[in-house]
Amino acid sequence: MILNLFRKNTATKAVVAVYSAIVAQSRQPLFYADWLVPDTVTGRFDMISLHMALLFRRLRSETGPQKNFSQAVFDLFFRDMDRSLREMGVGDLGVPKRIQKMGNIFFGLLAALNEAMDRNDRAALETVLSRNIFDGSSGPHVTALADYLFAQDRALVSRSAKEITSGIIQFEVAR
Repeated sequence: MILNLFRKNTATKAVVAVYSAIVAQSRQPLFYADWLVPDTVTGRFDMISLHMALLFRRLRSETGPQKNFSQAVFDLFFRDMDRSLREMGVGDLGVPKRIQKMGNIFFGLLAALNEAMDRNDRAALETVLSRNIFDGSSGPHVTALADYLFAQDRALVSRSAKEITSGIIQFEVAR
């Protein structure tokens, strides 16, 4: 697209590596087959959003280059969503509206997730997941995803910001 020529491309190799790791982790079959995340475009967007939220939680107190890194990953995320919408046949006039809606969903999820996780409130996190990922259902699959998010959050805190911004992000194996 011609407008891409005028956009600042902040996707360094490290940004692409981290975003690619997030997407790969979000595609783990366990989420969809065992934990009942809907295997739909929306479900896949939700799983990428959850993993992006974990990255942003880890880097939110950082300044300087780490803050810029977070923004670059975010920008790549939404460029990828734009590309995906276009591949699915959404027209040029519909893409910005859908991207705006996706952004609102993402920021709402991020705020609710941060609030629950900052308080270490498992019940609140399960409510967030039930409402945002599972269309109101509850059960062991919601608990399993909440446990997973708390474990991933702890694992990411143990990683240095420098390691992450150099393109190395590792998620714990989902069980």
